[in-house]
Amino acid sequence: MEDAACGRFLQWALPRLGMRWAGFRRVRRQVCKRIGRRIGEMNLPDVSAYRSFLESHPEEWEVLDGLCRVQVSRFYRDRVVFEILEREVLPRLAETVVAGGGNAIRCWSAGCASGEEPYSLALMWECRVAPRIPRFGIEIVATDSDAESLRRAEAGIYARSSLRDLPADLRETGFDPSTGRFVLKPEYRNRVVFSLQDVRSDMPEGPFHLILCRNIVFTYFDEEIQRGILKKLWGRLVPGGFLVIGRRESLPEGAKGFDGLSGGKGIYTRK
Repeated sequence: MEDAACGRFLQWALPRLGMRWAGFRRVRRQVCKRIGRRIGEMNLPDVSAYRSFLESHPEEWEVLDGLCRVQVSRFYRDRVVFEILEREVLPRLAETVVAGGGNAIRCWSAGCASGEEPYSLALMWECRVAPRIPRFGIEIVATDSDAESLRRAEAGIYARSSLRDLPADLRETGFDPSTGRFVLKPEYRNRVVFSLQDVRSDMPEGPFHLILCRNIVFTYFDEEIQRGILKKLWGRLVPGGFLVIGRRESLPEGAKGFDGLSGGKGIYTRK
């Protein structure tokens, strides 16, 4: 499919899905390739015919919504974020939870794709943070709207390229290499509970001390949906809890209820 034709189609279709074209410019080729395959499967001549089909078959919009899900993930993506979590956020949360009589930090990874983000958190906690905080734990819930991605996450098998940003000590401790693939050891896989949920309509029950919602809501969805989801995220965080969004993302203009963490772009505390 021609890039220009697909771009025009996406600019027409995305607002109807509650998404924004600005978030798709860099990844449009990935989405266009999927749409092209769908057009071929339906034996339609071109994207104009697919647009006409959408207008007369409203059930196809759900299919298109699935084609527009963008998943770019790897272990320790934006490494500086995980360094701040290790050095500052998790120790501070542990102190707060202990002071309140608790014994575990509750975390949620929203839009977890194939599990790289929540497993990064589990590895970092077990190997680097937990030894400094005896008899204290972490509970990690991870959600995504794509069932196939969650199946890959639960299997915990990754290509070397997915681990290129992961610190060497965590890679050597956490994985068994097998024929060029890396298999996450069961003691780390078991730290994460996965659930099939679309953040636009479903969320796990809180409260949480830490929510990771990176490179999805505040990149791809329109401002109205962003504001609605942000309100729900605020409600699922404990006071003083942390929200982490993508380093290149920003909260909707005028958003209230959060303070930015000094020196931690994309990291906020709930007021």
